[in-house]
Amino acid sequence: MKSPRYVSRYLKAAFFVVCTALIPTLTVYASDIVVGSWNIQRLGHGSQKSFPALAAIASKVDLLAVQEVMTEAGITELEHALEKHTGEPWDHLVSHALGANSYKEMYAFLWRESAVEYSDGAVVYLDRENHFVREPFSAKFKSKQDNSELAIGTVHILYGKSIKDRTPEIKALADYWLWMADIYPNTPIVLAGDFNLPQSHAAWNSLKQYAQPLITQGASTLSKTPGKYANLYDNIWVERDTNLPINDAGIIDFPNMIGWDHSKSRKHVSDHAPLYMALGNSRLDNATASISAFTTPAPPSKPQPSTAEKATQEIRGNSNSHIYHRPDCPSYQRVSNKNRVNFSSAQAAEESGYRLAKNCPRPS
Repeated sequence: MKSPRYVSRYLKAAFFVVCTALIPTLTVYASDIVVGSWNIQRLGHGSQKSFPALAAIASKVDLLAVQEVMTEAGITELEHALEKHTGEPWDHLVSHALGANSYKEMYAFLWRESAVEYSDGAVVYLDRENHFVREPFSAKFKSKQDNSELAIGTVHILYGKSIKDRTPEIKALADYWLWMADIYPNTPIVLAGDFNLPQSHAAWNSLKQYAQPLITQGASTLSKTPGKYANLYDNIWVERDTNLPINDAGIIDFPNMIGWDHSKSRKHVSDHAPLYMALGNSRLDNATASISAFTTPAPPSKPQPSTAEKATQEIRGNSNSHIYHRPDCPSYQRVSNKNRVNFSSAQAAEESGYRLAKNCPRPS
C-alpha cells in the first residue's frame, strides 16, 4: 500500500518558494494527456458512494484534481478502484484538512502513472490576508510522453448564503494566480475547481486580466430534474496566452456515460459532473463506461431506541442548509421530511459537517 503524502502548510511552502526563486527552469508545456477536475461530493463520508462508478468515470482522464474530499481514505479507495478498473497503477497526493470551523475538506490529485508523473511543488496557498475559507492547493506535474510540465491549482469556493458571500474569494483568485506564476516560473498554469459562480459574473473581471475559462457554455451541476443540468459552477482556467496544446475541453455527462438517471447519480456518485481538457494528441474517450453492478449497502442492524429515548437523543439535520436542531430548539419541528437527516447525537451531526442552529438554547 502506498504511503500517503502529507503537505506542511507553511514549511514546505516557504522552502519551495525559496528554491524556485534560486533555481532557473526551462519552459516546457504539458502534452498528450487528459486533465480533469471534479467535485466528488463529500468523498470519503458515508457508505453511499459507488466506487466502481467513480472509477469508470475518473479513468477517462490521466490527471484529476478533486475537490470536497472528506478523508484520505476516500481518495485511497478511489485509487484502488481505478487500479482495479484500468489494470494499471495510479497514485495520489492529498492536502491536509482545510476550513475555518469544524467543517473541513481536503483537496487531492489523482494520476495514471503510465502517463503522468508528480514533479514537485505541492503546497497549500499561503493566504496571509485570510481571503479563503479553504485555501487552494497546487502542484506541478509532468507528462511522461515528452517530459513537458504544467502547474495546476485547485479550489472549492465558499458557497455561503448568497452570491455576495462567494465574490470575495473569486476576486482574490487574481492574487492567487500571480502567486502561482511566481512559484512555478516558466511553467503553464491551470486553475481548476468548483467555484460556485459562473464565469460570466463580474466578480471574475480581476482574474480575466490574466486567465480565461475553457468552459463558457452549458452547466456542470446535476439538477434534480431528470437529464437536466443547473449551473456552470465548475471550470478550468488557463493563461490568456497559454502555450498548452489544448485540442478539446468540456463537461463529461457522466450519468449518460454510465447509464444512470440523475437521482441515482447524485446519490451514489456526485451532484457535479467532471470537466476535462485534452492536450496534444490526447482525446477524451466518450464511450459508455462499463461498471460492475452496484446496490446500496444495507445499514447494520442496531437496537431501536424507545420513544422516550428518541425524544431526548434524536438530532434533526437539514440536508440543504447543513444545520442541525436539538429537540429543545425552536425550529426542531420545522425541518421538512424531504430534507431531514437524523443523527444520534450533536457530536455525530458536527462530525458530518453540520452546525448547530443559531436559535437553539446555549448550554449554561
